[in-house]
Amino acid sequence: MRKFLVVLDDSRECLNAMRFAALRASHTGGGVAILSIIPPDEFNHWIGVGEVMREETRERIHAHFEVFAKWMRDKQQIEPELIIREGEAVSEIIAQVQEDKEIGVLVLGAGTDKKGPGPLITQLSRASGSLPIPFTIVPGDLSKEQLEAIT
Repeated sequence: MRKFLVVLDDSRECLNAMRFAALRASHTGGGVAILSIIPPDEFNHWIGVGEVMREETRERIHAHFEVFAKWMRDKQQIEPELIIREGEAVSEIIAQVQEDKEIGVLVLGAGTDKKGPGPLITQLSRASGSLPIPFTIVPGDLSKEQLEAIT
């Protein structure tokens, strides 16, 4: 089965990437893999404090994932999988794509402010030659209706 890989983060544009991936997967008989990446420098504290913070971060990721997963299950009949990795975002995305041969498309949401599409898209565009799959950039300001029309 072909899976759409989406990066879960705290950005507003993440919502449209999730919707796009779920709609495409539903219409094409695919699946959705949701990747959350914990930056390596997030836990540079004493060992005990770092472990507590890491666990709290994982709990927050699971709660955030469940919001999207419930919508995907209820509205699109898709059962997404959650993957949590620790490291630098671009290298972890590339590693996940290389490890999971069922991933067929990477889906990212583009920011809508004047700063550009976002650091992840900018970095992945530079590294796109090392990605063995295409990636889709979903504009962050598309409406639900527009997303449904193009998927």
